[in-house]
Amino acid sequence: MSELKKVTLGELLLDTVNQFGSQEAVVYSKEGIRYTYKEFYDETTKVAKALLGLGVKKGEHIAAWATNVPEWLLLQFASARIGAVLVTVNTSYQESELEYLLKQSDSTTLFFIDGFKGTSYLSIIQQLTQEKTIHSTSQEITYSRLPILKNLIYLGDSCSDSSMTTWSMFMERGASISDSELIERERSLHYDDVINMQYTSGTTGFPKGVMLTHFNIVNNGYLVAQSMKLTNHDRLCIPVPYFHCFGCVLGVLACVSVGATMVPIIEFNPELVLETVEKEKCTGLHGVPTMFIAELNHPNFSKYDLSLLRTGIMAGSTCPIEVMKRVMNEMNMSEITIAYGQTESSPVITQTITTDSLTRKVETVGKAHPHVEVKIIDPITGLEVEHGTQGELCTRGYLVMKGYYKMPEATQEAIDQDGWLHTGDLATMDKDGYVVITGRLKDMIIRGGENIYPREIEEFLYRHPDILDVQVVGVPDQKYGEKVAACIKLKEDATLTEEGVKNFCKGKLSHYKIPEYIMFVSAFPMTASGKIQKYKLREQAVELTKSLSI
Repeated sequence: MSELKKVTLGELLLDTVNQFGSQEAVVYSKEGIRYTYKEFYDETTKVAKALLGLGVKKGEHIAAWATNVPEWLLLQFASARIGAVLVTVNTSYQESELEYLLKQSDSTTLFFIDGFKGTSYLSIIQQLTQEKTIHSTSQEITYSRLPILKNLIYLGDSCSDSSMTTWSMFMERGASISDSELIERERSLHYDDVINMQYTSGTTGFPKGVMLTHFNIVNNGYLVAQSMKLTNHDRLCIPVPYFHCFGCVLGVLACVSVGATMVPIIEFNPELVLETVEKEKCTGLHGVPTMFIAELNHPNFSKYDLSLLRTGIMAGSTCPIEVMKRVMNEMNMSEITIAYGQTESSPVITQTITTDSLTRKVETVGKAHPHVEVKIIDPITGLEVEHGTQGELCTRGYLVMKGYYKMPEATQEAIDQDGWLHTGDLATMDKDGYVVITGRLKDMIIRGGENIYPREIEEFLYRHPDILDVQVVGVPDQKYGEKVAACIKLKEDATLTEEGVKNFCKGKLSHYKIPEYIMFVSAFPMTASGKIQKYKLREQAVELTKSLSI
């Protein structure tokens, strides 16, 4: 077992430059941007100096609200090199969510793009900052709704709002900063410093800022790369968002830790992914199940040469068995891995490896990474359960977050006094250490005293030839407490009916597991990172049941 790396992000990148400086580090294929590792490092130096020129202090929080643009990638390493904490902002956020995040995180600077999927970031920011005070002596601006915020920087060379600082104006701030000033700042950093803050989705209560260190994410990225057998000869297509650990750790840091080439996609588009994989001769591809489903079912899928694909990660939500088989067979990703974890664990806890059997890959989420402890406990007694028995998965080791920002009580709820992170996920573990995720504690459906795990029903329904995707949720019921509802997305031209679904289940599923309610949908509510929002589906299903009972 290799030792954990006690280095900062900047030291990690520099080490890779020293080994693979002339190799391609970053390729934005559609945009025609290419950096070798040496060129990429030099660009991060310029951005780091600009941050110093802006007056950003060690430990200061700066936020990035953008898709996978090149500037985001540069900021990830430049902020780390000066010891600033990069606060990643969900690209789907609206005004109230952004206001909450900027206030709660104490961010002093916001980097942003024009907008995303019909949402104007500029309009939202203008709305949040319209009430302001300009101080006559210093000319500094204070925003009444965001009192900590000092700098607004537009990721582009020209902005329709002339009061905004553009990226090129920001970069000019670095001209007065010497190499020695940057070196002095870098020497003051420690690998155990918090460097990254990501907000959990907030499906219950307000989102919480997860504080992650260099040590957390450098090592997680490296161990992910080892599980994938990723090397400097690989080229990894990254269509998953940077603001999420999947993009910035499993994608970016996995590549940097071994000198592989990053091939990012700015905004996910299934055909653009296929086109980029072919053009850039990618050997690896990341994605959540919904992304792979969209790629496999694209009308032009068969036109693209994916023969060089080998490895990658499917994660983010439950990976349907049938989808996994198609990815391995039709996309040539015979060595694809499944990863499981959460933001609070940097994020990967367990992962399959390239040599695992098909059964292991489609039925488990692999074994704990090296240097990671995993146990399954009875959620009521807290005692460890026997192999094969379901309970809550807990993990301990280098990967556990520092805590939730300014939320000590929530931190104590998540991490017990012995250092175990309680994930809230239900799982089993066999005698060989392979883990099966069986659901979320809060997703478990209790119907008349029977515990029902949605994943079991979902996996069964995936076998139906007309079903493209399915999510199962519980809805309240006066008699049974809860009943099962299946939200189904059909394949194109499919004519499956509610009765057809129930007939498919009869004799194959226990009667209490057969969905009482069937809801056909054209799309699922999603987070920007591609996770299906089951709580929103549950709300929709509840409305359906109300209408049926009228």
